[in-house]
Parts: sequence; structure tokens; C-alpha cells
Amino acid sequence: MIILKEGDKAPAFSGKDQDGKKISLADYKGKKVVIYFYPQDDTETCTIQACNLRDNYALLKKEGFTILGISPDDEKSHKKFETKFDLPYTLIADTQHTIINKFGVWGEKQMFGNKYMGLHRTTFVIDEKGIIKKIFLKPKSKQHAEEIVKALKEIK
Repeated sequence: MIILKEGDKAPAFSGKDQDGKKISLADYKGKKVVIYFYPQDDTETCTIQACNLRDNYALLKKEGFTILGISPDDEKSHKKFETKFDLPYTLIADTQHTIINKFGVWGEKQMFGNKYMGLHRTTFVIDEKGIIKKIFLKPKSKQHAEEIVKALKEIK
């Protein structure tokens, strides 16, 4: 599972967003970035989390954050999700699990007693120097933006 820890340098990556545009972490050098990994577009908990970040987007931007959502869904699925819920931030498709594996968020999960492999909902907050300042292993989907801002005020 998670091999990265707070204080580590965030791994470099690139992928395509919901519009087919190539995006890399290097594009955000000198900026604070929130990377949130989520299992699937348009599912209940993922939608709650995405909409919480959308509803608090102005607050996060005011705090200087750029938001990147990453899931194993493809660009087309991300585009539908973005459009349906009017999401104002970038969603990166990672169908090959390249970024997911670099961040160590794919692993064994359990539901109703059944074990399976899947993406662990995890958020990484990265500072302007590319250092991971905070990792949320179990983000609170309904209060995720508030959780991010509160944690960073405590770090400063």
C-alpha cells in the first residue's frame, strides 16, 4: 500500500486530463497541489467528495491550491463526470495505474467479507517545492476541503 510518507518528494508523473491534454506534476512547480485519488467517477462517495471540493473550490484557490483528481477511469468517463457535476478542476485518467502505483494507493480492500484489489481513496497535499506535506488516508468526503485547509493551518 502507501509507501510514501509526509516529508517525501512527490513522484513525478504525467497523464491525460478529461480534455485529452497532457498534464504533469512539473506543470505545477512552485504551486501548492492537492492530488486526490478516488476509485470511480459518478459513484456515491466519489461524487460527494468531488462536489465538496467543487463547492469549496474558491476557498482552496484562495489558499493557493491547485486540485487534481486521479482515478483509473478513462478521459471520456472523466469528461462526463466533470460535465454532470460542473467540476472546476482537472481530472487525470490513469487506466494503466501508472500514477496510482507511483503513489502506492492500489492494494487489497475488503467489502462484505470479500477481499479484492482496488484504489484506496487517498489525498496528498504537496507544497511549492514538491514535498508531500500531508497525506489523508481516509478523507472525510463530506468535509474534505475543510479538512485540507485545517490541516495546513496546523502545519504552518
